[in-house]
Amino acid sequence: MEQEQNIIDRMVYLRKTLDMARILTGIQSSGRPHLGNLLGAILPAIELSKDEKNESLFFIADLHSLTTIKDPAVRTENVNATAATWLAFGFDTEQNLLYRQSRVTEVCELTWFLNCFTPYPMLANAHSFKEKSDKLSDVNAGLFTYPVLMASDIILYDADIVPVGKDQRQHIEITRDIALTFNHRYGDTFIIPEAKIDEQVMTIPGTDGQKMSKSYGNTIDIFLPDKALRKQVMSIVTDSTPLEEPKNPDTCNVFALYRLLASKSQVQEMRKKYEQGNYGYGHAKQELFELILSKYEKQRELFNHYMEHADELNQKLENGEEKARAIAQQVLARVKAKLGF
Repeated sequence: MEQEQNIIDRMVYLRKTLDMARILTGIQSSGRPHLGNLLGAILPAIELSKDEKNESLFFIADLHSLTTIKDPAVRTENVNATAATWLAFGFDTEQNLLYRQSRVTEVCELTWFLNCFTPYPMLANAHSFKEKSDKLSDVNAGLFTYPVLMASDIILYDADIVPVGKDQRQHIEITRDIALTFNHRYGDTFIIPEAKIDEQVMTIPGTDGQKMSKSYGNTIDIFLPDKALRKQVMSIVTDSTPLEEPKNPDTCNVFALYRLLASKSQVQEMRKKYEQGNYGYGHAKQELFELILSKYEKQRELFNHYMEHADELNQKLENGEEKARAIAQQVLARVKAKLGF
C-alpha cells in the first residue's frame, strides 16, 4: 500500500511540476453528431487537446447509451459516426486517446466495486434518475446507477480535469464524493478530479429556434448527402415577412446559424441584404446551405471515408483502447489490492 501511495504522490507531483494535466471527456453516442454538437462541444474539445502540456483521453460512451438504445445496429452506427466525426475534424489519436468505453472492460469491474460504496440516497437524488422517477416502470437499473459508471469512467484513468457543461456539474460532484470516501477508508487510491465548467458554452439554435437537440428533432447533420442536408436547412423556421420588404437579421434563425459559421465580411454582407429588402429567407437558406458545403467539404469527405472503411476506423479506436487499458489495469490493481481481491 505504501508503494502505491508513493506512485500516486509522484504522479501528482510530476504533473504539477511540469504544469501538465490528464483531461478526460466522455462523448455521447445516442445519435449522429449534429452541428450543435460540433460547435458547442467537439471543436472546443479538439482545440483543448492540441495543448502539448495536456494528455487528452476521449471515450465514446457506448455503455451509457445502452440505457436507452437496445438495437445493436443503431448503436454501432452511432459509435462509428461519432468516432468518424472526431477524426474528420482532426483529433490527433497519436498524441491523445480515442476509445470505446465498452472495450476497456475494467470500467465494469470498477463500477461494481464502487456500487458497493455508493449510498442509495445519492443515486436517488441524481438528476439522471429524478428526471424520470415519476414513471419508475421506465427506469432500468442501468439508468439508476448511471452516475457510478460515470465515476468509474473518470477515476479509472487518473484524470485530473473533466470538462463538462453546467448540467453535468452534479455528476462530477458525485464522482469526487465516491472517490474521497474510498480514499478516506482505504488510503489514497484515486486521484480526485476537478471539473472544468465553461460558463459560456455556446447555445446553437436548431431549425425551430430552440436549442439544437436530437430530442427536439431540430438538428442539422452536416454529413448528410447534399439533397438531405439542403432539406434540413430549408426547414429552418422563419417569419412571414414578404420577399421585397426589409428584414431583421437579429431575429432570424437562418442568420443566427450563418453568423456562427461565416467570416465577418460574409456576415456583414448578408446583414445588408436582409436590411435592404428584395432578399427572401429562401435565398438566405440557400447561402447557409452552400456555406456548410464549402466550409466543411474536407470534413464531409473524411467522415464518409471513415464510415466506408470501418476497418481503418476500428484500428484507430483499438490503438486508443490498448493505451487506455494499460492505464485502467494499473488503477484497478490498486483498488483490488486495497479491497483484498
